[in-house]
Formats: sequence, structure tokens, C-alpha cells
Amino acid sequence: MAAAALWRLRRALTAAFSSAAAAAGPGRPERPTVRRQAGGVRNIILNDPRRRNALSLSMLQSLREDLLHDVKSKDLRVIIISAEGPVFSSGHDLKELASEDDVKHHSQVFEVCAEVMTLIQKLPVPVIAKVNGLATAAGCQLVASCDIAVASEKSQFATPGVNIGLFCSTPAVALGRSLPRKVALEMLFTGEPLSAQEALMHGLVSKVVPEDKLEEETMKISHKICESSRSVLALGKATFYRQMAQDLDTAYRMTAQVMVDNLTLRDGQEGIEAFIQKRKPVWSHSQDEKK
Repeated sequence: MAAAALWRLRRALTAAFSSAAAAAGPGRPERPTVRRQAGGVRNIILNDPRRRNALSLSMLQSLREDLLHDVKSKDLRVIIISAEGPVFSSGHDLKELASEDDVKHHSQVFEVCAEVMTLIQKLPVPVIAKVNGLATAAGCQLVASCDIAVASEKSQFATPGVNIGLFCSTPAVALGRSLPRKVALEMLFTGEPLSAQEALMHGLVSKVVPEDKLEEETMKISHKICESSRSVLALGKATFYRQMAQDLDTAYRMTAQVMVDNLTLRDGQEGIEAFIQKRKPVWSHSQDEKK
């Protein structure tokens, strides 16, 4: 019974990772992502379920456009990336990586993918992955690249490229920065999936909830983020990623100066004054310094 279940799971992983083999003709959406925004929360939905939301060049370019759209607006406070269908994303479109395509095109695919993954951490607002299903290869990389990830109990995460002769080297960059080394390498060397609970235990995702609570929990986090100053969060997010690449002494010197700079912001002073006066802060969400 267990062997049969494992065989079915491996079939599902192979099918997901090979999503480019799915029909790409009629029924493919004109634009592979959907962007909606309300109340400071932008929802970006990977919307090509027939092809298991493969990160084709067009999908990556559409995702990049949605991430950058009006990104400096004070009305944008948090971004959620989710997907239609049972697969969050199967990773790269293998049809685009076939040998008949030239090296220049292959390079473009991986360059744009790297740009999108690094862009997420450079954005001035938090980015949340809302995962309800299978995330493989570059799809798993996308989850690992987000600031926060909330997953349903049925979600799974894998890097099965080794099984088809294409090692997940670029996903390894994000995985190696999110997971303990030995856990990441086992995923990369075997292609075997992590369950949602295993992903939570090892730090790939932030929370795991029942499927019917996924939207509620993700919005709860989003609304909590929206209660804070956008400018303070932007400063804090940029500083967090910057200090992670530094040695301990350098990180403390840099972050000490950032806290001094934070105190000069209008919202830095507003927050302290509101706390002392026992009232709710009124945020300006601007980078202006207190006069």
C-alpha cells in the first residue's frame, strides 16, 4: 500500500515537472497572471492551470510586471502570490528548454527568472506566497524567495530536476538560503518531496493551515502588515536582507545606524509619540524625516 502511494506521488511529481508537455494551444490564457488589488493588498494569481502554472518566459515576464506595477504607491502595502488549480507551479516550461531552442533563449529564461526571484526581496513591501498544492523546481524556488509563505496541509514541495537530467541549480540558490544545508541537498539529490509539515519544520514555509483556512490566515497576516507604516517596513525589510549577507560585527554596526536613521523618519517619531500618548499612530507612509 505504501509502495503504491509512493509510486502515485512520484507520477504526480513527474507530471507536474513536465508540465510543458501539456497542451499549449486553445485554452491558454492570453495573460498568464491575474492582478487584483484592494485595501492595500495586491493579489497576483498564476493563472495557467492547464499547464500547471509553469514558469514560462511569458509567465515570468507577466509576474515581473505585476510585482513592479505602481510599486511606489502608498496604497500598496503587501503582495500575495497564489495560483489557480491543484499545482502552485511546476517550475520551468520544459518545452522552452528543449534542444531545438537556442542557447540565447535558454539564457533569457534563466536570467528573467533570477531577476524575478531577486526582485521579490528588493521590493519595498512584504511578499507572501499562498500555496495550495504542489510547488516543484522553480515553483519551489518562488516559494522560498518570498518573505513569508503560508501553505495548506495538502501542499508539497520538491526539486525533482535531477530525475530528468536537469539539476535544479537555480532553485538551489533560494533553497540553500531557506533550509538547512543537508535538508536542501537531500531534496536536490533525490527529488523527493517535503510535506507541508516538513516544510514548516525546516523553515521553507511560515505556517501550515487546513485548506479551508488558507485564505483567512493569509489575509490575517496581510491585514496585520497593513496596520504598520509602509516606510518603516520598507526600511526594515531592506535592512534585514542586507545584514544577512554580512558578518556579525558589520551587521550590528550597520543596523545600529539604521535604527538611528529610523528615528529620524516622520513615522518613526509618530509611532513613539503615539505609544507615549496611548493613542493609535497616524502613519504618513512617507520617507520624509521629522521636521
